[in-house]
Amino acid sequence: MKVREMPYERIDIDKACETIKELTGKMKYAASGNEMIRLREQSILLARHIQSMTSLCNIRFTLNTTDEYYLSEKQYYDANLPKLAAEGAKFNKAFLHNEHINEALEKINPNVAKVYELTLKTMDEKIVPDLSEESALVTEYDRLMSETLFRFGREEMPLSMLRKYFDDADREVRRKAMETAGKRLAREASKLDGLFDKLVKVRSRMADKLGFSSYAEMGDCMMGRYSYGRKEIRVFRDEVEKNIVPLVAKLKRKRASQLGISDIKLYDNEVYFRQGNPEPILGAEEMFAAAKEMYHDMGAATAEFIDNMLAADAFDVFPRAGKWGGGYCTSVDDYGQPFILANFNGSSGDVDVLTHEAGHALAFYEMFKGGSDYELNLGTMSVAEIHSMAMEFFAWKYMDKFFGKRARDYKYMHLFSSLTFLPYGTEVDEFQEICYENPDLTPAERNELWKDLDKKYRPYLNANGIPYFERGTRWQYQMHIYENPMYYIDYCLSQSVAHSFLSLSLKDYNDAFARYMKLVSEAGSLPFGELVENAGLPNPFKPGALTSTTSELSDILDKLL
Repeated sequence: MKVREMPYERIDIDKACETIKELTGKMKYAASGNEMIRLREQSILLARHIQSMTSLCNIRFTLNTTDEYYLSEKQYYDANLPKLAAEGAKFNKAFLHNEHINEALEKINPNVAKVYELTLKTMDEKIVPDLSEESALVTEYDRLMSETLFRFGREEMPLSMLRKYFDDADREVRRKAMETAGKRLAREASKLDGLFDKLVKVRSRMADKLGFSSYAEMGDCMMGRYSYGRKEIRVFRDEVEKNIVPLVAKLKRKRASQLGISDIKLYDNEVYFRQGNPEPILGAEEMFAAAKEMYHDMGAATAEFIDNMLAADAFDVFPRAGKWGGGYCTSVDDYGQPFILANFNGSSGDVDVLTHEAGHALAFYEMFKGGSDYELNLGTMSVAEIHSMAMEFFAWKYMDKFFGKRARDYKYMHLFSSLTFLPYGTEVDEFQEICYENPDLTPAERNELWKDLDKKYRPYLNANGIPYFERGTRWQYQMHIYENPMYYIDYCLSQSVAHSFLSLSLKDYNDAFARYMKLVSEAGSLPFGELVENAGLPNPFKPGALTSTTSELSDILDKLL
C-alpha cells in the first residue's frame, strides 16, 4: 500500500488508557512467565497501532504544517499522549515487579527490562501536564520555522532552500544568503528566545520533579541510554576535543588558504572547492533510478528494500512553503513501512538523503522482517544513526552515478565535512548540557555560551559581521535543540563508528558490508558498545578510541586530493 493511501483514524486516548489499565491489573497478578508474555504481546499490539496513527498524523502535519486538520490532530496528541505514557509506565512497573519476571525474561531479550526501568525513571503522572506543555511548544517552534520565508533576490523561499546558497562557489552569494537568514531570523528573535526559554524551564521542572540532577541526565534516560550516560559522553567529547578539533582546524585553515580565504567566516564553513562543491548531475527522477541500481547491486536485501520504498511512494523530497524544513525517516508499524521526508535543493545533500535516510529505512525494513523485541526497536539512536551514516560511506562505490567526473571531489568533501561535524555535534551536546544545568541563563548568556563553545570546538571559524549570527545565535536553527533535546551526541558517536566502517570498506568492501548488515540485523538486541565491538570496531567510549581512526582518515583525505 502507498503511504498516502494508508487510512488514518484518531486514537481515543481515554479508551487506550483504560485498555492499558486492564492489562496492568492482569500483569500484577499474572501467575506465570508465559502469562506475562501474553499480556506483553497484547500491549505491543496496542502500542503498534498507536504508533502507526500518530506517525501518520505527524507525517501529514510535517508535509504541510498549515493543514488545520492534522495540526488539530497533532495538538490533540500533544495534549493527551503524556497520560497514555504514564499508564504505560505503570504497566512496565507491574511487569518488573511480578514474581515470575525471571521466567518471562528467559523468553525475551532481558534488555527489555532495562528499557522498562528507564521508563519508570522518566515517567510519572505528576509530569503529564509538563509533557503536554513541552509538546505544544515544540509544535509552535516547528510551525514558526516551517512557515518563515526568506526573500533572496526576487524569490521567497523556506530556510531549507536558502541554505543551498550557504555553500555557493561565489563568496559574495554565500555572504548575502547568510545575511538574509540572519536578518529574517532576527525578526523572530524574541519568539525563538522565548520558546527555548520555556522549553528549558519546563524540561528542568520535570527533571526536578523526578529527582534528576538536571534535564541533561533525564534526557539521557529519555533517549533510552541504558548502557551509558553523561560520564561516558564526556569521555567521548574529550576525545573529540583532543583528537578531532586540532585535525579539523589544521585542515580547514589549509583548505581556506588554497581557496584564497584568509578569514574563515560562518558562510565559508561548507565550501571545499574553488569551483564550488560537487552537485548531482542527475535530476530527481534519474537520481531515484540510480539509487535503485545502487541498492540492487549491493545485494538481495537492499534490492528488496528499495523496491518496497519505491512501490509505496515512501519518499517526499521536494521543498515547498509550509513543509517542515528538515529531514527524517520514520515508520508506520502496522504496515511495516518506513517513510522518508526530505527537502531536495539541488546540492550534494540530495544524494545524502538517498544514502543517510535510506540507511535508517533499511534498518526499519530489516527490523520488521526480523520481528525483534518491539520495545528495543533499533536500539538507542546512537545505534540507529550508525545504520544511516555508515550507509553513506558504503555508497561511495557508486558515486560516479550521481556526480560523474566529480565523484572523487564528492568523497573528499563528504569525509571532510563528516570530520568537521564531530566538533560541531559535540558542541551542540555540551551547549545543551550547560543550558540544562543552568536553567536560569538569560538568552544573551546562552548566546555567549555558544560563542565560547565555538572557540573551543571550531577555533578556525567566526561569525563576526554577520547580522544576528554574530550574537551567537547559530544554534537556533539546529532543530534538534528545540525538538529532540540531548539527541545530537548520538550523531557524533555513530559518525565515529561509520568512519571505522569506511576504513574497513576501503580494505575489503564485502567483509565490511557483511559486518554492517549483521550490525543492522542485531540493532536493538545489544547495547551500543557491545554491538560495535561485535562488529570488530573501536568502542568510542574508550579513551584513545579516536586516535588511530583520526590518522587513517587524514591519510584517506590526502589520497583523495
